[in-house]
Order: sequence, then C-alpha cells, then structure tokens
Amino acid sequence: MKLKAIPLDIYTGGRYVAVMNKERVESMNLHPQDRILIKFGSEEVVAIIDTTERGIGKDEIGTYKDTTEKLGIKKGDLVEVVPAKPPESVEFIKEKINNQSLNYKKILKIIEDVVERNITDIELASFVTALHLNGVSLEEAEYLSRAMAETGRILELGKKPIYDKHSIGGVPGDKTTMLVVPIVASAGLIIPKTSSKAITSPAGTANRVGVLTNVDLTLEEIKEVVEKTNGCMAWGGSMELAPADDLLIQVEYPIGVDPMLLPSIMAKKKSVGADYVVIDIPVGRGAKIRTMEEAQDLADSFIELGRRLGMSVRCGITYGEQPIGYAMGPALEALEALKTLMGDWSAKDLVEKATSLAGMLLELSGEHRGKEKALKILKEGVAEKKFREIIGEQGGDPDVKPSDIQLGDKVVQIKSNHSGQVLWLSNPILSEIARAAGAPKDEGAGVLLNKKVNDLVNKGDLLFTIYAESERRMDRALEILKREEPVIVRKKITEKMLLEEVPGKKQERFFLLER
Repeated sequence: MKLKAIPLDIYTGGRYVAVMNKERVESMNLHPQDRILIKFGSEEVVAIIDTTERGIGKDEIGTYKDTTEKLGIKKGDLVEVVPAKPPESVEFIKEKINNQSLNYKKILKIIEDVVERNITDIELASFVTALHLNGVSLEEAEYLSRAMAETGRILELGKKPIYDKHSIGGVPGDKTTMLVVPIVASAGLIIPKTSSKAITSPAGTANRVGVLTNVDLTLEEIKEVVEKTNGCMAWGGSMELAPADDLLIQVEYPIGVDPMLLPSIMAKKKSVGADYVVIDIPVGRGAKIRTMEEAQDLADSFIELGRRLGMSVRCGITYGEQPIGYAMGPALEALEALKTLMGDWSAKDLVEKATSLAGMLLELSGEHRGKEKALKILKEGVAEKKFREIIGEQGGDPDVKPSDIQLGDKVVQIKSNHSGQVLWLSNPILSEIARAAGAPKDEGAGVLLNKKVNDLVNKGDLLFTIYAESERRMDRALEILKREEPVIVRKKITEKMLLEEVPGKKQERFFLLER
C-alpha cells in the first residue's frame, strides 16, 4: 500500500512512530500500538502505529521526526506501508512474565531490540516489571551485562589493567569520585571514569564535574585524556556505552523499581574494559540499601557477577544515613570537592570515604597500605595537581579557583528553633529541597549544611542554607519546609520520638535511581 508522507515536527527520542487515519488502520485489521513496515527507496523501518480521526487522511501517513530522518523522506513522498509482526523478543518477554529463565541468546535478542527501538514502551515496561516481580538470577544478570555491553560501543585504551569505581547511589552530596579519580591516577593507575547525570538527586557526578569542565566527551577524546593523565571524569550518556541502560531507566524510574541494578552497573564496567572494580554500597535509613544484611548480600552478588565477567570486584559498605560532606547541588559540590583537594578538610567524612575507596583500588594493584597512600597523595597536593591536569585536558580551566564557581544569588538561611544536638538528617527531604530550588538543572542551586548528625546546636544557630537562581524556585523549596523537618535537633533522643507523621494521603518521594 502506498501512502503520502506527512512529516511531523515531533521527536520521540529514537523511537519510530507513525500516525495513520483510524479508518485506514481498521481497514488493514490493525490496532494502535501494532507495527507497520515503512519502505522508502533502500531504507525501511518498523514503526509503531498511532491513530487519529482528523488531520491525516486515509491516503496519508504522519511520520515523527525520528522516522522521517531514518527514511530520508520529505512531504508528499510516497512510501510503502505493510503490516509487520512483533519481533521474536516479545515472545521471550512473555516467557519472563511467566517466570521462565532466559538464556543468553534470548536476552541478547531482547536487548538488541531495545537498542533498535523495536520494542514498544508497553512491552519494555512489561519486561522490567517481570524482572522486578520474578527476580533476576546471577546467570541472567551475567547475560544482561554482556548483552548490554555488546550492543553498545566499547572503550579500548590499549592499556591494561583498567581500574574503576562505582556507587550504587542513594545518598546526596556524594562527590567522592572527584577525589578518587585524581588520587588513583596520581598513583600511576588507569581509571577512565564514566558517570551519570542526576535522575532523582540534586547532582550526579557528571553534573558536579560539568561545573568545572567539559564532560560530554567522545570515546576518542577519552582516550586522549587518559593517555595524557591516566584518568578522566566523563558523562557516560554521550558515548553510547551500554545504551540499553538509559532506555531501561526511562521505564524503571516512573514505576519506582530497579531490577537492573547489578547488570546496569556491571555492563558499564565491561564497556570500559575494567579489570579491577570497587563498588560503593551506602547503607542506612536514608539510603537505597537499608540494612547491613542487604548490603552484604548485594556485595556478594557484585563480587560473583564480576568474577563471571572477568573482573576482580571489591565492595565497600559505607555509611549512608546523611549526605556526604556538607554540599548538595552541582556548583556547591564542585566547590566543596575543589576546596578539599586544595587542603580544606572540614568535610571529614568526604575525605574519609574518598581515601578509603581509593585505598581499596590501590590495594587491588598490590599496594599494602592503600588508604595511607591515598591520604598521602591527597595531603601533599599531588591529587589536586592531577585533578587540575584532568580538568584542563577535558577543556576546563586548570587554574580554576573556588571564587570562580558561581552559586545561586537567591539565598535563604534556615536556623534552629531548638538547642541540643542533631539527631537526624533526612536524605530524601534534603534532596527534595535542593531539587525544588533548581538543582541540578540550575547549577548554582542546592543546599549547604552547617550542621550534621551529633553536632551540638544552640537555638538560633544556622542549620543549612538554600541557594536558588530564581525567586520562584526558592519559594518552591521553602514550601517544602512548611510541611517537613529535614534536620531534627533535640537535647536527647526521647524528646523527639516521632520523626515523621505519615498522612492518609501518600506524599510523593523521589525514587533514588542514580547509578
């Protein structure tokens, strides 16, 4: 059947979609979300059908920009349209829905179709839900990791061994990568660190580093930076490493599940050729993982999965009941990391965590006292020198000063109504405030803590400061404070036994999905 193309000025994020007249679709015995094969010249795509009763005639077909560009068509071109069957991978998704284990061939086909956008959002959501409800075995996690790596680009540096560090996320203010990478690179180890941008937190590593330098590097640019400095800090999303992961995250986040945690992280490590990996697992009431038992089980799974993938993995179970350091938000965190590298160690927990994780990587290389060496590299300014070298090679100013980092000019200080000590900090509420203030989109927005757990407080003392770049967003952040108490101060624990009252109507909470 020949139909006249009507290009539509709408992107679908890589998915191939076409709009057809409802009567035409019914005459072909098709339904919305069915597939059609569209051919034009030597090009063809399998597209998902949307229907309309107006605007598109029976002899026309509307093509979204992704489809238009793939086919190379313009308005009025005649395209061949025929019904298309669902891909074989849909049957494999049904098998997982029915709690059957999937072999590598079937998982590879599913991931290939995810990357090629041959699977609809509904089918992809069904796959993710099936993984969540029925579980992912270590065999399936291995197959998913391999398939996700193989369907994307691979970083080949021509050097071995490769070291890497990754946090499962869930704790705001975790800028440890900005210290770990230069410490490890200073020791002569190769650490091509790729990181995510924020999904639900005030800042991801790529957001923090992006304040100081370019993080949107190609694989070729990463090779150049690593060749000169031993390390890099780049955004993984610009390099097509394990591209299926980003598409799966788009489904996981709205429904609040994360069954792909293990394969998602390990696929990225496989993509950069990592040989030695340290996984940071924050644990605590305000973190993604709540108990030591859960953390230890997850660590065992990471270690075994790494073995299956040819990597040596160590896991660090870290304290996750409050933010790391004092800053939350891209510019605030970049400022705190830079100051720490320059010798201001007031964020003692940041120094402790970063040198512990860096020390683990150094010990994987054969160093006997890894943390001591990491502290020495940091204390003597060697890490700062390496950090500035990396920043410069990635296109930033290697001579950047703390005063060069711009913070939001709308500032509100929050003071304590009580004397005593800080008994509790709420990671989710502090993250919510920082995001309402504009982080991470507004780099200068966020929250800067003045007090942390166990600190003594007098009535009227400054607890934290909110930064925003607009009055409207500052107002949104302050609205949260009318109903929430992110920092609880009392003289003793028995003064505040009720930490939060849960209303009948459930309040929205961010699903922490940072990787």
